[in-house]
Amino acid sequence: MGIFLLRRLGMMLLTALCLTFIVFWLTNLYPNLEKLAKTQGNFRMSDEAVESYLGNRGYLEPLPVKFGQWLGVLPGWVTETEDGKVTGRCFSENTPEDERDRFCGVLQGDWGYSTVFKDDVSDIVSTRLAQTGKLMGFVLLLMVPMALLIGVLAGMREGSKLDRSLSTVSIVTTATPEYVSGVIFIAVFASSAFGLKWFKGSATSAMENATFENFFLPVLTISLYGMGYIARMTRASMTEVMTAQYIRTARLKGVSFRNIVLKHALRNALIAPFTVIMLQIPWLLNGVVIVETLFNYKGFGWTLVQAAGNNDIELLLAVSVVSVFVVLLTQLISDIGYVILNPRIRIS
Repeated sequence: MGIFLLRRLGMMLLTALCLTFIVFWLTNLYPNLEKLAKTQGNFRMSDEAVESYLGNRGYLEPLPVKFGQWLGVLPGWVTETEDGKVTGRCFSENTPEDERDRFCGVLQGDWGYSTVFKDDVSDIVSTRLAQTGKLMGFVLLLMVPMALLIGVLAGMREGSKLDRSLSTVSIVTTATPEYVSGVIFIAVFASSAFGLKWFKGSATSAMENATFENFFLPVLTISLYGMGYIARMTRASMTEVMTAQYIRTARLKGVSFRNIVLKHALRNALIAPFTVIMLQIPWLLNGVVIVETLFNYKGFGWTLVQAAGNNDIELLLAVSVVSVFVVLLTQLISDIGYVILNPRIRIS
């Protein structure tokens, strides 16, 4: 198990480094840098002015050098202006010479500065990640038990009326996009169109103080969309387990149907759904952009859209890197949990 974890961790770090380099290369393409210069300066800037702006800020250095500076393994760029002032990636012109750092990158905890939000990228990412984490927590608390219950009930008696009814519900919830169900929920439960207005709070206020009124609709919208897929996987796994030889043997021995399900079938049936549930976490992190935008909930996905739409390179890089690590970490946890749930699985 220890060797397995070390191998997976090494592979995870290598994969993260490669994916991060690809994202860094894409965000640092010259058209993006030119757009950044004109956004921060003037859209009527000449080509010479753009070159000067980018050159004075280290954007025109070779890609491996810029990537090393961003990581913090190479010294940051230093520029001396015509009037003798010295600025750099790691210090400003007002920083005393003995306090000027040579290295300032991700490894040193410096993620850069957001050109849109005018704040440190690390503060923005941590705040927005916490907001989406709160949303994800409530979604998982609602979605996972509902999905497992529907899947187990449908898979216990394959082909029954209950199975067909619950399977239909699962298909309908998965086939309905979030922007459709979200708009329907807002129109029915939060507007005066139908005269209900049960939910009067906004999801924006839920960022500070989450209540049932201002937080339930976005949680329900995301939960319904993700619930159907987990339920279908659970049903398929439960159906397969219920036809296994050891289940037939237990029935012939006179074991009650309730004990067969709870003590024999359920644990083995949850192996495949566990992997699916863990893979929902990366989707919840970045895939809730529509819901966060629809309900004006300024979370991690909303920040990703703002960074991409406004060409905020430093923020876009940070959000992308965090997303990569979350995906790889959940896959690692999924593999470990897979082995724990079924010890017979060999680690090659």
